[in-house]
Amino acid sequence: MTPSPVSAAPAIRVFVVDDHPMIRLGLIAMVEGETDLECVGEAAHGRDAVRLIPEVAPDVVLLDLLMPQMDGIEVLQALAARLPQTRFLVLTSLVEPAQVQRALAAGASGFLAKTASAQELVHIIRGAHGGRRVLSPEVTEALIDAQRSPAPGADLTQRERDLLALMARGCSNQDIAGQLHIALPTVKYHVTNILGKLGASNRTEAVLLALRHRIVATD
Repeated sequence: MTPSPVSAAPAIRVFVVDDHPMIRLGLIAMVEGETDLECVGEAAHGRDAVRLIPEVAPDVVLLDLLMPQMDGIEVLQALAARLPQTRFLVLTSLVEPAQVQRALAAGASGFLAKTASAQELVHIIRGAHGGRRVLSPEVTEALIDAQRSPAPGADLTQRERDLLALMARGCSNQDIAGQLHIALPTVKYHVTNILGKLGASNRTEAVLLALRHRIVATD
């Protein structure tokens, strides 16, 4: 008896989300260049992604982190729980450990820098589809470095964070004293501690550091 032919495994279905047309087209070309991958859709921003991805239910989504009309984290928060069989891989041009951790907490299966090679990208897509959490080497290195040196503001108390948030809104020491119901000398004491812990020479520098490192949220 002639053995029946073994059917090939179905291609991994990939959806690409990136607001830069050249990057998006480049990612699609990389996907289509592999015999075991196929691109089943694309979106230029987060809102389109949230609308289109459930319609095609891809195996893997390549998701840009920084986009207009919903960023990658917001897309993850909207879709990851709804599509448990879909693996989301977040791409970014700037690797920040805090963003990596937020993405993984929101349901990402992997995180990679846009400087990753085509070979790395394909390897990570296959790994994510296989059920593994995958990080590109640049992301792994950034996470290790972050563990070696605490992030700025890690030693701030909750009271100091509350005070710093008011400073970021432009509140004076007098305003802060009124809002937090504490004495003006106490405010000045906390401000001095905040500057010391952040290594800042003045309030403006402290606020800029707080915003850059996302120590306080922006409205």
